[in-house]
Amino acid sequence: MTSRRVLLTGATGFVGRQIHRCLLEAGHLVVAAVRPDSVAKLEQGGLAAEIAVIDDVFAVTADDWAGHCNGIDAVIHAAWYVNPRDYLDSRENIRCVAGSMALAEGAMRAGVGHFIGVGTCAEYRLPSDHLTIDHPLEPKTLYAASKIAVFQMLQQMFKTGGPIFSWCRIFYLHGEGEYPQRLVPYVRQKLEQGQVAKLSKGTQLRDFLNVREAGAMIAGVVDSGQAGPINICSGVGVRLRDFIEAIADEYGRRDLLEFGTADIHPSDPAAVVGVCNVISAG
Repeated sequence: MTSRRVLLTGATGFVGRQIHRCLLEAGHLVVAAVRPDSVAKLEQGGLAAEIAVIDDVFAVTADDWAGHCNGIDAVIHAAWYVNPRDYLDSRENIRCVAGSMALAEGAMRAGVGHFIGVGTCAEYRLPSDHLTIDHPLEPKTLYAASKIAVFQMLQQMFKTGGPIFSWCRIFYLHGEGEYPQRLVPYVRQKLEQGQVAKLSKGTQLRDFLNVREAGAMIAGVVDSGQAGPINICSGVGVRLRDFIEAIADEYGRRDLLEFGTADIHPSDPAAVVGVCNVISAG
């Protein structure tokens, strides 16, 4: 594989740190664009990288991004506002759209050869247990609508003389560095403390993938050069109850799972399962 110089935003995030690790393992040179308060986190993680300290990646002008992208072969834009309390409907999503377009414009001016964005399965019309990349798009939240906006604008922006454009739509990730408020950390915490985990009926069908695998898939796009939408998923539908029971079996404590106590949110789709189209770099 040819070593490339990759600018990575969101390098210390849940998905970004895994992308970062996999890029380094593949022999690429990483320029991590991080906030001043994230530099120590990057260094403590043992991830060797050139660091571009940026106060707010969504406030940088296209001109400044062009400077940061000088000598860069590929950009992976993994940064976004993802506070679990309100990211689905926060107006911060609008700021992320503007900031993402500035980054793309700067990358284009600098002659970057490949731009890789990170989207979401929530862009698709849901529910569905067979989400191909050609499935209709129909956002239900400001977050999903904002991701679609960036995807569609970049498609048009890059189609004449721009860089290769890849759009990685991630599905239901779990694993290292996950927010404590999310389902899997919540269940594990309750089981470790010997407390009851209050859950919905668990009838939802989901496409679960470990974040390490997701990071490897996204990092691999640098080498494969795969363009267009890419489903970052397992391609396997698992009933939520079965997934949670498998976790409880690690502790031998299915008795602490209380299904049917928590309501399923009205906007929570009955099924979200992707068809994986990731091409191996070979």
